[in-house]
Amino acid sequence: MTATPTPTPGVESLEIIAPPRTRRRWGLTAIGVLIAAIFLVPYLVMVLGSLKSRAEILRIPPTYLPEQWHPGNYATMWDTPETPLPFNLASTVIISTFATALVLIVAIPAAYYSARRRFPGRAIFLGLVLITQMLQPTVLVTGLIREFFALGINDTWLAMILVNAAFNLSFAVWILHSFFASIPAEIEEAAQLDGLSRAQTLFRVSLPLVWPGIVTATIFVVVSCWNEFAASLVILTTAENQPLSVALTKFIGQYDTAWQYVFAISTVGIVPVVILFALIEKRLVAGLTAGSVK
Repeated sequence: MTATPTPTPGVESLEIIAPPRTRRRWGLTAIGVLIAAIFLVPYLVMVLGSLKSRAEILRIPPTYLPEQWHPGNYATMWDTPETPLPFNLASTVIISTFATALVLIVAIPAAYYSARRRFPGRAIFLGLVLITQMLQPTVLVTGLIREFFALGINDTWLAMILVNAAFNLSFAVWILHSFFASIPAEIEEAAQLDGLSRAQTLFRVSLPLVWPGIVTATIFVVVSCWNEFAASLVILTTAENQPLSVALTKFIGQYDTAWQYVFAISTVGIVPVVILFALIEKRLVAGLTAGSVK
């Protein structure tokens, strides 16, 4: 006689439950793909538009794929005499890089000190930092221009570096303050017992632990500086000093718009930010979700 195999407990229930879970997973995947498509389609239209001629872009009814591909748009847009795009791109990179570096240099010690020291007026200081986030460069542009004229730095990269750093500093201080405050003080006390100074403890112990917060602050500051428009439009009057966001408007006229160049410049403008996101995506997600699970 052959022995009848003993049924494993729970197998039948797994066979019943598994298909609904699989269907639910595929349903969530389909919803995610649909949402991603809604956000990505405008970028796809922009990229395809940069490869069309202006006449084809304005054609009614519109065409989705170019009938004649014009990759030369990416080459000819740099030769426009009234808009020095190579200088504009360099201006954007320099302003964003140095403004972000200045923000981190100031925000890291400020956030560390406010998280570790209960000094008089600490709550007022943090409140003032938060209040500055409510102000925008557009509201203060008149006073900023007068101040820059007095300092002799109007229409310079230094002026925009200071503006971008000032208006992004509060966000960096707040987010880094929360990261430093989440580190147990006992870790730093143990490091100091081992002979490390306060500065050594900050750079060798605390900073590696708050690295996701630094990455999060960095990416948000870079994107904010990269896309800044209003203050740059007013403060930077020389075409060579203006960033790419301001230079883009030179191709949009009252009676005519070179849409093929507008799409091409917009595509070139988002590529560095996309690459930066791809490089630090894991640390960025870690920084955004830090503290959500205890």
